[in-house]
Amino acid sequence: MAGGRERGSRIQRPWSVYRANTFELSSEMIGLALAGNSQDPDEPVLEFSVTCTDLLTPALDRKPNSFVAVSCTTPPQAFWTKHAQTEVIEGTSNPIFLSSIAFFQESNITQQTQVKLAVYDVKDRSQGTMYMLGSALFPVKELLQERSHRLQLELRSAENQRVGNVTIAAWQMEERADQRMSVGRLPDSINGRTMLTVDESLTESMGVRIKYASLCKDTLLRSVFGGTMSRMYRFPTTDGNHLRVLEQMAESVLSLNIPRQFVKLLLEEDAARVCELEELGELSPCWENLRRQIVSQYQTIILAYQETLSDLNDYRGPSFKASNLKAERKLEFMPTNLHVQRMRVQDELGFEHTYDVITIGAPAAHCQGFKNSGLRKLIQKFEEAKKHSALSSSQSIVYIPQDIVRAKEIIAHINTLKTQVSYYAERLSRAAKDRSASGLERTLTILADKTRQLVTVCDCKLLASAIQALNAARPEYIASKASPSADSEQVVLRNDQDTLLAKWTGRNSRSSLQVDWHEEEWEKVWVNVDKSLECIIQRVDKLLQKERRPSISSQDSGQADLQGGASKKGDGKRRAFWINPDSFSQDSPSSSSSQPPPAPSSPSSSPLPSSSSSPLALSSARPPSPEQESYGSPIAEEAYPGEWSEALYPLLTTLTECVAMMSDTAKKSMVFLLMQDSAPTIAMDLSLQYRRDVVFCQTLTALICGFIIKLRNCLRDNGFLRQLYTIGLLAQFESLLSTYGEELAMLEDMSVGIMDLRNVTFKVTQATSSSAPDMLPIITGNRDGFNVRIPLPGTMFDALPREIQSGMLLRVQPVHFNVGINEQQTLAEKFGDTSLQEIINLESLSRLNSYYEQFKEVLPEDCLPRSRSQTCLPELLRFLGQNVHARKNKNVDILWQAAEICRRLNGVRFTSCKSAKDRTAMSVTLEQCLILQHEHGMAPQVFTQALDCMRSEGCRRENTVKNVGCRKYAFNSLQLKAFPKHYRPPDGTYGKVET
Repeated sequence: MAGGRERGSRIQRPWSVYRANTFELSSEMIGLALAGNSQDPDEPVLEFSVTCTDLLTPALDRKPNSFVAVSCTTPPQAFWTKHAQTEVIEGTSNPIFLSSIAFFQESNITQQTQVKLAVYDVKDRSQGTMYMLGSALFPVKELLQERSHRLQLELRSAENQRVGNVTIAAWQMEERADQRMSVGRLPDSINGRTMLTVDESLTESMGVRIKYASLCKDTLLRSVFGGTMSRMYRFPTTDGNHLRVLEQMAESVLSLNIPRQFVKLLLEEDAARVCELEELGELSPCWENLRRQIVSQYQTIILAYQETLSDLNDYRGPSFKASNLKAERKLEFMPTNLHVQRMRVQDELGFEHTYDVITIGAPAAHCQGFKNSGLRKLIQKFEEAKKHSALSSSQSIVYIPQDIVRAKEIIAHINTLKTQVSYYAERLSRAAKDRSASGLERTLTILADKTRQLVTVCDCKLLASAIQALNAARPEYIASKASPSADSEQVVLRNDQDTLLAKWTGRNSRSSLQVDWHEEEWEKVWVNVDKSLECIIQRVDKLLQKERRPSISSQDSGQADLQGGASKKGDGKRRAFWINPDSFSQDSPSSSSSQPPPAPSSPSSSPLPSSSSSPLALSSARPPSPEQESYGSPIAEEAYPGEWSEALYPLLTTLTECVAMMSDTAKKSMVFLLMQDSAPTIAMDLSLQYRRDVVFCQTLTALICGFIIKLRNCLRDNGFLRQLYTIGLLAQFESLLSTYGEELAMLEDMSVGIMDLRNVTFKVTQATSSSAPDMLPIITGNRDGFNVRIPLPGTMFDALPREIQSGMLLRVQPVHFNVGINEQQTLAEKFGDTSLQEIINLESLSRLNSYYEQFKEVLPEDCLPRSRSQTCLPELLRFLGQNVHARKNKNVDILWQAAEICRRLNGVRFTSCKSAKDRTAMSVTLEQCLILQHEHGMAPQVFTQALDCMRSEGCRRENTVKNVGCRKYAFNSLQLKAFPKHYRPPDGTYGKVET
């Protein structure tokens, strides 16, 4: 801040007189004023402002509408290159232009560079008719060597007549005090550039310490963003000073990288689903036909994902999808026109403020069209079709939606917990081998916890009934109603060839008998797991006791059974009673009991192939009871003194086998349950899911971009970081879509995609290296929940709080506000329906209020950024609520207030329209000017001029060129009459072009 105070001391006279929509500069103020930061990599190597005086036009009765075009040439180049131009200022002979002319490092100018200023008078802005009033030339060296860094030149017409004056005032960059040199003693050029160079010595660690992170030079951001373009402005303030504004726009490599990862995950998920269906084993013909239909539908969708992934991998175009390609099938997973829009403000004291907005074309399935409406209505139709199919279904069991959700949760929990149990069992074995008592106790505690969690998951009636349903779907199934014995009564279940209804046969054909038997046998399965764990716990206790009291070790183990030798070696011939012993012998090579298998008591009990064997074929495998432990006999202890691993290995083997048995049985039954549920509507389901995947991928890509840039900007903001890991990140989406025609369906798509972001979590990790590929985010998970790992360079990672470093999952709270502003919204308000917009805004208002309530409960107010606004957050939320409930046409106050609340709550901002090109440009430039006026004191007299300046010469004008090759917004005069006043671009910047 010392540099800021030094700069402030140079100000001798403030900005002075304001007149009409422009303003005058005092002669002293137009000289050297604000410099910059020598450590700032985005600092231009040369920046100057331009003013004109006494401009003359051939028609003396009108004053010119003027702008200045700047061209340059550097020897030995022999031609002029257009570099920039100012905005048009209307109706004055003495214009003062707000857009400054900046030369950045890539400009490669030297002191020998010649600069030409050509002043034009625009007769008709809408038609673009203009003529050149006059021009002036100067070398860069002359401007730099002038003591005040200010030149006043005559403007000469083509006929060499004087037509006015032009004044150029350079803004010199502030260098560090120990490196400051006088202008006259600087060499002509440094590395081929002018003397006012950026300090290149900025190290990565220094970059972490400064609050501002450059899109171009920051190690993390430059790996994610690229193609940055910049514009500079100087705006006066109400207190007589001025603001230095840098506007930037950059595209992101994530526009392609994230869809590639995402589609690959979808492929893996759907391929795994097919494998799960195939692994169900042999089914009766009716169920088999159903399975084949489902698998066929999945294979079709898998083929579509494979083609998409191949197209994405083969794509070699720019790292953003232009708006005229939004319906391109090969690129449908890529977000449309995704950019980060940045405004960086530096005030007279040198304080920095950065504002970022992610702009994206409305996430929607353009390739699939909107004739059949968007996702909201399609989901509603799908749910109705599902209800209808359930009512007319011939299935013996119909599952409610809660069962389906629960089944998916059970599968996810089983997959996770089974892996964890295996992992910690291996860890326990390793600790035993190393004779680590503390490691043994610590690992056993975790193993016991994970195993009991798994047992709890599997101990539910839904699983028991699903297991019964799966076994009822086998071609032929034989089971015993009671405990194993050769003469026990049997119930035979056969599937009719023509129906899904089960028919029971046998001496006792009561279906309740079978149900009771299945529940009893399933209980034995998960009880066995529990008993296996208890054996391990008791064995570890004895081992640790003997370690502490070795003298009584023989007495502690004297109660062990001597029959464990064969079982320890995995003898497949010694096993518990199996319902189908032959099928088990193929699935499980060992068991933990010594009972011989009984002989089949019915001719129909011939062994089934292992692929179709009943899951309950394994249900009677019992571990040794604690009282009859098969391992660790006195003989073994004497033979292997101190060999803990020998004592625990067979018990751990039994546990993992029982866990595998239980997990596989439970998972197959849940897969079969889901198969039953999805069968009637599978085609509709997968078509809907594909559309939802497309929309979600586009939305997710934007979210990841926003998360990365927010995290990098707030790396030293402890309040934000605490808020991030406590209540999650607020992601506020603003859209300007109409509720009429195709845009209504787009709004439906977008709203669903945004709400699906609630299934996304983030995790910050340390990057393996500082190379760009190692700092790209990595997505894992499936449609039930995706996790995004964000790698940070070591110096940045070290700046994070311990909670985030330890891998805490960071949540997202998305909110979405929409206000249509175009002529189609006028039609919707008069003849159509705006209810969708009202519903979306009401839902998001509720979530926003809920997020703030969570904040107040657990976090202090000083976590939030400071604001100059006199309106507190509760008041802002109240005003927003009033506007949302008001149902006023084109009530853009909703968007302004929601955006301010988002910024005040440390949120990430997103702005969308159909293509993120035209209405989005109006929105982000308006937001930038509102911020400059409300937060930084920009003079209200220049608000309109500043707004027009940004829209005519700012980055968003260049965005139109990137997308459609034309430097015009796609509006016409008739359309703009329907737009709210502040969303209308200046004349000459719009016309009929492709959107």
